[in-house]
Amino acid sequence: MTDPLVERYLEHVRVEKRLAQRTVELYALDLQKLAGHAEEAGVELTQVQNGHIRRWVAQMHGGGRSGRGIALILSGWRGFYTWLGREGRVTSNPVQDVRSPKSPKPLPKALSVDDAVQLANYCSEAGDPWLEARDASMVELLYGCGLRVGELVGLDLQASAAARGWIDLDGAEAHVLGKGSKRRSTPVGAKALQALQGWLALRGQAPGVPATAPALFVGRNGTRLTAQSVWQRLRRRSLQAGLATPVHPHMLRHSFASHILQSSSDLRAVQELLGHANITTTQVYTRLDFQHLARAYDAAHPRAKLGRGKP
Repeated sequence: MTDPLVERYLEHVRVEKRLAQRTVELYALDLQKLAGHAEEAGVELTQVQNGHIRRWVAQMHGGGRSGRGIALILSGWRGFYTWLGREGRVTSNPVQDVRSPKSPKPLPKALSVDDAVQLANYCSEAGDPWLEARDASMVELLYGCGLRVGELVGLDLQASAAARGWIDLDGAEAHVLGKGSKRRSTPVGAKALQALQGWLALRGQAPGVPATAPALFVGRNGTRLTAQSVWQRLRRRSLQAGLATPVHPHMLRHSFASHILQSSSDLRAVQELLGHANITTTQVYTRLDFQHLARAYDAAHPRAKLGRGKP
């Protein structure tokens, strides 16, 4: 049973702060962890002290959780206790001066161009044509437009004041609601448009999909696909396509950015296409681009055969 204070806080971030549903779900999971630790320690959530938080951080780190993962959890806990302070339920924030252990920042995982094209071109002759058309168009939008999975599942069939996003087929543009409730538009390529038209031709043929269903991507019961469903479908499709590594939606976003940067070297354009507020967020892809160049050098240059950096 969820603690009443946690329920009130989740309602606060959902309604008053208008956080995305996926963010609220992650907060809920992190606060469940907090409540579990507090129960094991025999204290109420409002009685948690700085020492408790430090001990739980050490336990998470000792259990193998990354510094980045712990930092995200602490951020959720910190926000919860800040809210409790405003509500007059605690006199100090026990998470305020607690920092996560430092860990090396991993590079985003991106597919090679060949693997990305192989996945995008994959078509199962034995598969359900309805599912094939839907999943193919999702792959094309994730890789062709660099959409986040939340932006993808938020797309509607038609533009409206209530729509989080939609596709303008005539204008070949995707209009999405990104992080921080910021809207942006990104071009939709010919292959993605072709895949979308194939999906739209079949979408209404499932008996459970009513004509009034607003979502672009739906299940057979007509309800909007969830981010989790897209993850599962993409993982399955990537393995069927013969890729060595299961693919997740954000990997296609990383691949989109990396491949454009490799071809154009236009960091500002990639920033705009991804909807990054700060270009330093986008600069991580320059490291991926350098890795690509380094591999090409190692494979092709006669003086690289012994390995770079070796005499």
